[in-house]
Amino acid sequence: MLDFTHDDWKARAATLTFRNQAFIGGRFVDAADGDRFDCINPATGAVLTRVASCKAADVDAAVVAARKAFDAGHWSRAAPGERKTVLLRLADLIRANLAELALLDSLDMGKLVTDAATIDAPGSAHFFQWYAEAVDKIYDEVAPTGPGDLALIRRVPVGVVGAVTPWNFPLDMATWKSAAALAAGNSVVLKPAEQSPLSALKLAELAAEAGVPDGVFNVVPGFGETAGQALGLHMDVDCLAFTGSTAVGKVFMQYAGRSNMKPVWPETGGKSPNLIFDDCGNLEQAAEMAAFGIFFNQGETCSANSRLYVQREIKDVFVDKMAALAASYQPGDPLDPTSKMGAIVDKAQTERIMGFIEAGRDSANLVCGGRQVTVSGQGLYVEPTIFDDVAHGDPLAREEIFGPVLSVIPFDTEEEAVAMANDSVYGLAASVWTDDLSRAHRVADALHAGTVSVNTVDALSAQTPFGGMKQSGFGRDLSLHSFDKYTALKTIWIKYRP
Repeated sequence: MLDFTHDDWKARAATLTFRNQAFIGGRFVDAADGDRFDCINPATGAVLTRVASCKAADVDAAVVAARKAFDAGHWSRAAPGERKTVLLRLADLIRANLAELALLDSLDMGKLVTDAATIDAPGSAHFFQWYAEAVDKIYDEVAPTGPGDLALIRRVPVGVVGAVTPWNFPLDMATWKSAAALAAGNSVVLKPAEQSPLSALKLAELAAEAGVPDGVFNVVPGFGETAGQALGLHMDVDCLAFTGSTAVGKVFMQYAGRSNMKPVWPETGGKSPNLIFDDCGNLEQAAEMAAFGIFFNQGETCSANSRLYVQREIKDVFVDKMAALAASYQPGDPLDPTSKMGAIVDKAQTERIMGFIEAGRDSANLVCGGRQVTVSGQGLYVEPTIFDDVAHGDPLAREEIFGPVLSVIPFDTEEEAVAMANDSVYGLAASVWTDDLSRAHRVADALHAGTVSVNTVDALSAQTPFGGMKQSGFGRDLSLHSFDKYTALKTIWIKYRP
C-alpha cells in the first residue's frame, strides 16, 4: 500500500528498470537503424536510459502492424463486451503498477511524484475503466424510412489511429487518446514526446499483459521531425489525434493535406483567463485555487490559469494573498513528498520561461519570484513568479509561457473583463469567481473557451469533453464525445418486400 506522504520514493526509484525499445506488433524492438536518444531526468541531469529513436521505417512498421491487426478483426470486430473485459483488466494493471508509473513520469519530466501517484496514474486507470464500461452502451441508429426500406446508421471504428502526445502529462495524455480509440475498436500507433516516453512504453507492456492483441497498440518513441512527421504524412493512418503546441498542431494539419486528408484532431495551446469579481465572497478560496491553477505541475499545463483579471477594488488585497500562497509553492526535489513544485522539463523550456521573466522585469511589476534556482546542485527549477499591473498587450499576457508565471491585470467593469479575456488567439479554458448567479451565467456564456469553470479552476471529468476554441484547437478528449473522433458513421440501406 502506498503512503504518498512518507513513502521512500528515492529507494523505489533506485530499483526501477526502464523499457527503452519501441513496441511494434506486440514486441519490444530496437529502431530499424539502431539509433537511440538519451532520456534525461531534469531534476538531476542524469541519463535514465537510452531510448529507441524511431524514424519513418519504424513508423511504417507500426502502421503496417496496426493495419494488419485491424483487418484481422480480433479487436476491431470483437464484441464490445470482449473489448470491455480487456480494457478493465488494463485499468486494474495500471492500479497494480501505480508506483512505477508515477515514478516514470516524475523521473522523466520532473513533475512531483506525489501528483503523479495521486492524480495522473489513478486518473489513467479511471479513464480506461470509464471507456471500457461505456463501449457496450453506445447504440447504433435506425433512420425513419418508408415501407420497404431499412436504413441503419452504424458507428464503426475508423481504422488506424495515430496519436501524438506531449511531455507535461505523459501517461494521462497517452490514456486520453488511446482509451477511447481502443474502446471503439481501432488500432493505435502512439508517439510520445521525446522528453517523456517511458510511461507510454510501460503502458504498452501492460496492454499486452491485459490481452490487447498484437499490433493493436504500438508505441514509437522518437522526435517530432522524424517519427512525428512520418506518422502525420503516412498514407495509411486514418486519423491523427494531437496534443501540443499550436504551431505544431498547424504542421500536422498541413501533413494531412499533403498526404491522405486524414482528419486531425488538435488540442493545442492556451492562455487561460481567471476573472475575480469583487462580489466573490470567499477570496481565500479564490486565491488558493488561482495559485493552484498556475503553479500546479510547474505551470506546465495547457489550460493553466496564467492570466489573472482582478476587479480593481480588491486587486491589491488579492495580490497580497497570491504572493503569500506563492511562497508555499517553492520548487524542490520531485521525489520528496514535501515538495510543492518540481523541475522544469528541460534546459530549453527553462530558458524560454526565464526569457519571459527577464523581459517582464522591464514592463511590469515583479511581485515575487523571478529566479532560476538550484535544488541539490541542479538548476532546472524556476520560482513561482507573479507580475502585477501587466499591460494587456504585454507578451506576459499574450503568449503561452508554459511555466509558473502569473500575470495580474486589473479591470473596472464586467464588460471590460470579458473583452480582455476574449482578446486572445487561444480559447481553451477560463475561470470566473462571483457570488452573483446571474453574472456567473452571463459571463460564462460570453467567454470564448472550451471549458468555463465557475468558482473553481480547470474543472474536468470523464463525463465532460475537454478541448478548446480558436487556436487552442477543436479536438475533444474525454466524455462520450471522444468517440466522435475515433468512429465513422456508416449507412447501410436495405430494400425489402414489405
